[in-house]
Amino acid sequence: MAAEQPVAAIVLAGGQARRLDGADKPGIKIGGLSLVSAVVTAAIRSGVTHVVVVGPDRPDLADEVGEAVRAHVEFTREEPPGGGPVPALRAGLGLVTERWVLLLAADLPFLSGAVLRHLRSAAASGAGAVLVDDAGRPQWLLSCWRTAELRAALQSYPGTSLRGLFAPIPHADLAVLAPPGEPPYWLDCDTPEDLATAGQWARHHVGGVAMTVLTDWIAAVCAEIGIDPSVVDERVILDLARDAAHQVDRPAAPVTTFLLGIAVGGGQSLTSTADRLSALAATWPNTHS
Repeated sequence: MAAEQPVAAIVLAGGQARRLDGADKPGIKIGGLSLVSAVVTAAIRSGVTHVVVVGPDRPDLADEVGEAVRAHVEFTREEPPGGGPVPALRAGLGLVTERWVLLLAADLPFLSGAVLRHLRSAAASGAGAVLVDDAGRPQWLLSCWRTAELRAALQSYPGTSLRGLFAPIPHADLAVLAPPGEPPYWLDCDTPEDLATAGQWARHHVGGVAMTVLTDWIAAVCAEIGIDPSVVDERVILDLARDAAHQVDRPAAPVTTFLLGIAVGGGQSLTSTADRLSALAATWPNTHS
């Protein structure tokens, strides 16, 4: 299976963001995390150990994703910079040695490691897989490909459209609908309206929980038991709870997050420990079917 073989991720982060007046789109923060950091984090949580970001270097990336995640990320640029997704893909692919590669946009604030693991599994029986949105539209920048097939397609492709490149390659179309109350995984941020929508989701929902309620509850619990609320990263905790519930069993969610708390109390890193547990949950259905 693709999920069991070496997988890299290419994150396209060098676009010109014309519909956002040339803003540094990957650096825009939604819910306290930059768009590119959210995508890099989702890729690592899916089990990827090598991420190529095609775009300007971001010296502050480690401040957002942590040193452990940053160690798996390298940057490159297409020629010329801002030349479009196909040249960017070629540049990123030049640094990939893994058998499979995820191709991701850098503006997907609600992407999750669990969705990417589903995508990798769907690709295993052919040359690739593409996530489709709730209207059935393929999201080419949310796809997984066999590296050799992708290189062969690029060698003979003269065009500039990702659709023109990918559509002829045999692939699976994967629909992973967001559960009720959760933002769509495929929501990208191309326009001011997209950013406003993403901001509303981030302000009011994390993992299906209303943020106004959750934030107040976290503050009250921290005050009650004497914990600094700044150490609570609810997005990491809820992502782990969702992975445990979906991949293992619903009762595994609260138990797993409780064990995470014990580990963090003993001095382990919240983010890296949660990533390890999410990776363990991802292998559980295969090893304990």
